[in-house]
Amino acid sequence: MIIMILLPVNVFARYNFSKPIFQLISQLKSRLGKQFAKASFKSIFSIGILNGLLPCGMVYAAVFGALAMPKLYLSVFYMLLFGFGTVPLMSGVVYLQKLFPLPVRNKIQKVIPIAIVCLGILFIVRGMGLSIPYISPGTTSLFVQAEPNCH
Repeated sequence: MIIMILLPVNVFARYNFSKPIFQLISQLKSRLGKQFAKASFKSIFSIGILNGLLPCGMVYAAVFGALAMPKLYLSVFYMLLFGFGTVPLMSGVVYLQKLFPLPVRNKIQKVIPIAIVCLGILFIVRGMGLSIPYISPGTTSLFVQAEPNCH
């Protein structure tokens, strides 16, 4: 994640690492578009399945959370709540984008790579288990124990 931000685009373009991935995503998007043209329950189900295959970190995080549930119905309920929770935010983005002029949106676009690098560094520091409060948990809290280890 950090390397993709720090290296220039032309380095990645030279080696073309992402071409197979973009071809797969393109195929998924075209199939998804064909399903939107239909108006049946089968097409709505297909849209949900294909949408789950498109890359989105938050959906993947929700899927992992649902997989951690002890019962199938709790996993389904988890994903259902996640889906309902995204509706207000996604709708808000569509309607609120008109409030921000293009120069402001361009400035936000320039801040995104910086935020990604900071998030990547935070993930690395958290994974090191340095026992820094609120930033990097200690290694003892990473083990599964019968009794909770709360400080």
